[in-house]
Amino acid sequence: MTEHEDAALLRRVEALLADPDHAGHPLHEALAELLARHRSQRHQLERLVSISDRYQQLAMEARQVTQKRYERSLRRQQKLSRISDGYQAMMRERNKALHRASTLDPLTQLANRRLIDERLRQFEVADRPYTLALLDIDHFKRINDRHGHDVGDALLVAIAETLREALRDYDLCGRWGGEEFLLLFAETGLDEAWGIVERLRESVAGVGVSDGNRRLSVTLSAGLCERFPGESPAETLQRADQALLRAKRDGRNRSLAQPSP
Repeated sequence: MTEHEDAALLRRVEALLADPDHAGHPLHEALAELLARHRSQRHQLERLVSISDRYQQLAMEARQVTQKRYERSLRRQQKLSRISDGYQAMMRERNKALHRASTLDPLTQLANRRLIDERLRQFEVADRPYTLALLDIDHFKRINDRHGHDVGDALLVAIAETLREALRDYDLCGRWGGEEFLLLFAETGLDEAWGIVERLRESVAGVGVSDGNRRLSVTLSAGLCERFPGESPAETLQRADQALLRAKRDGRNRSLAQPSP
């Protein structure tokens, strides 16, 4: 029965109960009681429906509030994640910069003594062969004294760039101090390293800087030695330095090798 039909039936029942001609009918009282019960049950049903609708509305509002809180929390988490990612990226860049500052010479951007010492210790632990070359700029003090330290620094930078470009990727080139450079040739014998150093000396001889009036160029002296098994880095360095001193005493602008004992 539809709602419209149900309403029409109720109106008929109400009309019958209101008709005085049916006041004494045996079913009058029962019909009146049935109508009252129907109205009571309908009222209760309407209340339940109203309560259910209100509950659903409250539940929906609660879900909306929860959803909004979740979205706000998610946005905060995403913001914190972006901040954290940015901070971590900044820290990585800072650590890289600190590592570069601690292992690179600030003028030439070549490896400094700290990085060279670390690499030599690694070779010592692994007992790997290598050849060392110490290079010294001939009469570099004269350039600083006559033309100034700015010109001397420019010359150091130009030579460092030439060395960096000419060496192999797995070789190490560092500034050993002042006008001295150190070359570490990994897994390389003395003869092969000798050829590389000679080519480097020729390349450096073609490097020049201007003091404003004329072009200045220099030559290099070099001392080489090949590490023998069991030798410490300090001992290898000492032999390379001895070879460099002999090259200077013999007139500079040359390479000399210190043979293994």
